[in-house]
Amino acid sequence: MELFSNLNFSPLYISLKTAAAATVLTFFSGIFLAYVVVSMKRFQGLFDAIITLPMVLPPTVVGFFLLLFLGKRSAIGQILLSFDIQFVFTWQAAVTAAVVVSLPLMYRTARGAFEQIDRNIIHAARTLGVSEWDIFWRVLLPNAKGGILAGLVLSFTRALGEFGATIMVAGNIPGRTQTMSTAIYAAVQANDDATAFLWVGIVVVFSLIVVSLMNAWLAYSTKFSGGGALR
Repeated sequence: MELFSNLNFSPLYISLKTAAAATVLTFFSGIFLAYVVVSMKRFQGLFDAIITLPMVLPPTVVGFFLLLFLGKRSAIGQILLSFDIQFVFTWQAAVTAAVVVSLPLMYRTARGAFEQIDRNIIHAARTLGVSEWDIFWRVLLPNAKGGILAGLVLSFTRALGEFGATIMVAGNIPGRTQTMSTAIYAAVQANDDATAFLWVGIVVVFSLIVVSLMNAWLAYSTKFSGGGALR
């Protein structure tokens, strides 16, 4: 109890803030990319592979590429420095790392949900003169909401637990960029097993709560939803 009262909770706040910001960006960009790739006639496999690549690469490799493209020696980094903006070792860098590693989960789940929709519904909507914009909002999204919600939760939990890419580009600065994952790493390095176990427990509890809420919502949606197409 004494350990809990003396614990610095800034890693929890930073982790939640980072995961929330990353999830918002991932949610919209993942759905958009899924819709674009599903609608493509050519090069679908190539774009799918590029978007999915961060999911199969080691997180440290993702972090290395982020440093390569956004570090001080990169063209983008030089442009940012000309405006006195430093990207590396900032909270924004932590959010970027979380977005890159969690985006493939949102994209793949949303794409799978879109592809499972009966194409006859979409063809019928077009025959009735429904615009592509209305088809997206009134047909695709309502019918894919289960998969999209699952992708949202998966991307949030992935961003919440991100470590490898984050420590490469954002570091482990207490009170600034230290997340729960990097706090666990620091505690283990300092042989502080009690603090490490405490942070591990907090991460596990948060993840269980989020996944349980998702399952409850999906069960409720399946039971009471009457479908959303063309309503």
